Amino acid sequence: MPPLTTLVTDAGPTVADPARTTRRTVAVLLAAASVGAVVTHAHPAAPVLVVAIGLGVAARTAGLVPDAARTGLTWTSTHVLRTGVALLGLQLALGDLGRLGVRGVLAVVATVLVTFATTLALGRVLGVPARLRLLVAAGFSICGAAAIAATTSALPAEHHRGPSGTPGAPSDERNATAAAVALVTLFGTLALVGLPLAARALHLSGQVTGLWIGLSVHEVAQVVAAAGTVSAVALAVAVVAKLARVLLLAPVVAAVGARRRTAVPPGARRPPVVPVFVAAFLALVAVRSTGVVPAPVVETAHVVSTVAMTAALTALGAQVDVRGLVHGGGRALALGASSTVVVVGVGLVGALAAAHA
Repeated sequence: MPPLTTLVTDAGPTVADPARTTRRTVAVLLAAASVGAVVTHAHPAAPVLVVAIGLGVAARTAGLVPDAARTGLTWTSTHVLRTGVALLGLQLALGDLGRLGVRGVLAVVATVLVTFATTLALGRVLGVPARLRLLVAAGFSICGAAAIAATTSALPAEHHRGPSGTPGAPSDERNATAAAVALVTLFGTLALVGLPLAARALHLSGQVTGLWIGLSVHEVAQVVAAAGTVSAVALAVAVVAKLARVLLLAPVVAAVGARRRTAVPPGARRPPVVPVFVAAFLALVAVRSTGVVPAPVVETAHVVSTVAMTAALTALGAQVDVRGLVHGGGRALALGASSTVVVVGVGLVGALAAAHA
């Protein structure tokens, strides 16, 4: 099998056409992501987004990513990513929230807000860089890698200048994204294993256990895997609670984007208060809530969204500098552990409060 360099660049002595190279890079990424989507469809618990960014990092570390692919990688990790996040809206219907009840919805909102704010505060205390602590807060409080990717896309690029004063590559933001995904994977996996065991030790009902898992575990696939080991009741409640957390992705990302507008240097282009892909996400939620969207369309949108986000996270990983990724890992691990304790604790209190309404 030819190396990646021959797949995304033209052979021969002449320089490859940039537009053609970009198209070929995006095509390779989408093809690889399509394979990942098939695996996820067959095995819903497979963390395809996590594997995607890991493969990208591995390819970059092994020297398989040519400089000519940089434009295609950047385009994929921005535009394709935003398309995938927007299509998540078709997976959500506002009517599903009724199955949680008022206290259940309040528990979702409280868990997300408390975890998000506390993680930011703990990150400052621990000395974790601002971008990384923001991404960790989003991923741990809302929906794991998808929330991290959406928040990354809403933030302005952080281009660093080299010794000559010329703009450099925004490597720090890629490293922060990869580090946040690694943390959400590690601690989400621990929660996946630990919460069902803790629920049995506490003699919690299936309803309470499902709500606790849905409020506390990061990735949707991890929620399904954890609650599925408990009972059908726990699984049904956990999935609805998790989708309710995903619904809060839009207002949180919009708020982050609005606040970060003030960090843009004078004279530079400011991002919109509500990013277009967030508005599209909300619009698709509204469309799905009408009940007129056929099931095949919803399923197709889910596959396309998975392919898009997998390709985008692979592209993000392929731009990661491993040396920057491991720098300061101890503080980041401490933040991930602390944030996990917060989301699990607040989630348990919320689940118990909702059950005793």
